Amino acid sequence: MPNSKSNRILVSALLGAATFAVAHPAAAQNLDHSSAAEMRTRFLADLDTAHVKIMALATLIPEAKYTWSPTPETRTIANTLMHIATEWYVYVPMVMGGKPPADFGAPEQMIPKLEKLTAKAEVIDHLTKAWAYTRQQIESADLAPLMPPRQMFGQTTTFPELVLAMSGDLHEHLGQLVTYTRSIGLVPPWSKKSD
Repeated sequence: MPNSKSNRILVSALLGAATFAVAHPAAAQNLDHSSAAEMRTRFLADLDTAHVKIMALATLIPEAKYTWSPTPETRTIANTLMHIATEWYVYVPMVMGGKPPADFGAPEQMIPKLEKLTAKAEVIDHLTKAWAYTRQQIESADLAPLMPPRQMFGQTTTFPELVLAMSGDLHEHLGQLVTYTRSIGLVPPWSKKSD
């Protein structure tokens, strides 16, 4: 598995930080700047890895399959890709203390619109723009407001918990896309040598 050592290190660091924050809520308030900076660096590295694979699948899958889903109740390929794009436009910036792009509009109205797009060129264009935006938001975030616990998604949470949850969610969608890709008879590019 590519980058398995770095993935294990990242998962261990994130799990350790999240476990420490949950088990020691008072200490979580004292997350120092260097720990937050290291968490940001590892979060970005992890998302970079997921981004490369997501874009590889978005490019590999033919447009005719973008409306495919395994059942009527599940997301289509295009809907899954656009869901990821909306997370890059909205939710990753929120984790980093930021906001959606200034021209994005109200997320509760824009997200359902974007998730209905099915044209491959439009989907890839949004993935590209959303990734550039989320990467910029991660790199330029002011870490000081991220260090103490804060209210988000209806609960008190910490930066390590948010990073771990967001990373896990995006990897879940990557796994969904890998399954969809194999279900339509294609092999993810990074798996071809081992298949």
